[in-house]
Amino acid sequence: MSRRLRGNGLPIKIGPFWISLRSVIPDLLRHIAFFYAQYETAESERFFDFHITLKNSGGLRRWVKPQANFLLDEYAPFKPLPYVHAFAMFEWGLNWCIATTAHHYLIVHAAVLDKDGQGIIMPGVPGSGKSTLCAAMSLRGWRLLSDEMALLDPVSRAITPVPRPVSLKNDSIGVIRRFSAGAELGPAAKDTAKGTVAHLRPSLLSIQNASITCLPHAIIFPKYEAGSDTNLVKKAKNRALMEIQENAFNSHILGKEGFDAAKSLVNSCPNYSLQYSSLEEALVTIERILEDAEVTT
Repeated sequence: MSRRLRGNGLPIKIGPFWISLRSVIPDLLRHIAFFYAQYETAESERFFDFHITLKNSGGLRRWVKPQANFLLDEYAPFKPLPYVHAFAMFEWGLNWCIATTAHHYLIVHAAVLDKDGQGIIMPGVPGSGKSTLCAAMSLRGWRLLSDEMALLDPVSRAITPVPRPVSLKNDSIGVIRRFSAGAELGPAAKDTAKGTVAHLRPSLLSIQNASITCLPHAIIFPKYEAGSDTNLVKKAKNRALMEIQENAFNSHILGKEGFDAAKSLVNSCPNYSLQYSSLEEALVTIERILEDAEVTT
């Protein structure tokens, strides 16, 4: 794996996307080996959706406080970051690649998980507790489709998985370590633009079933509030539609097609707001939602 990363590029299949990744940055090589060793690769030349390179920024920076540049087909969309942030930069950069190109989907900023063919979509802004709740669910046997984006087919409403490491920030890292002794977390990157960031390795179940779509059975808008009781309330469909549109990366590009897809989504299954502070109580509540969910096909 290291040899191919340093050479012509390591092919990795992540959900529906084929990526060719090149880098000689030691910290990134270690992270890729830890998080992506179980993903499908290719031995021969093929079509790639994204040719990604992370390289040093050159000049004096090569020797003093070295920095990493993210390149997509030799285009650098971001400012360089310290070497120790290279893996976080790769993950953020891949988010950008997908969100700015995969317009055959309505792409919603949301975590998506599945149990027994029943999908849960959890849209959320930073600080909502979405990724923490997503990580906890994945550690309790839920199949992870994504902690960052729901790839929704505008016609069928099927959600295409793109399972990747779950990004945890600041206090959430310790919360998940305490929640499960089996949580496989990578090293924390400190002092990033988002604070301290660490990633949770997805389950083998999630990786091996990355080609299996699911239909949403409920939409849950989570909100973490320290010390609060667990409070689940039905959300009006017009309000849910507005928030789905606000959390969609490409609704402005898809136009009416995107609006119709979002409307069909919220009309097809129940919508809830979930306030929580206890992960255990939140998980029990979500299980009950699935038991009661009525879905329109």
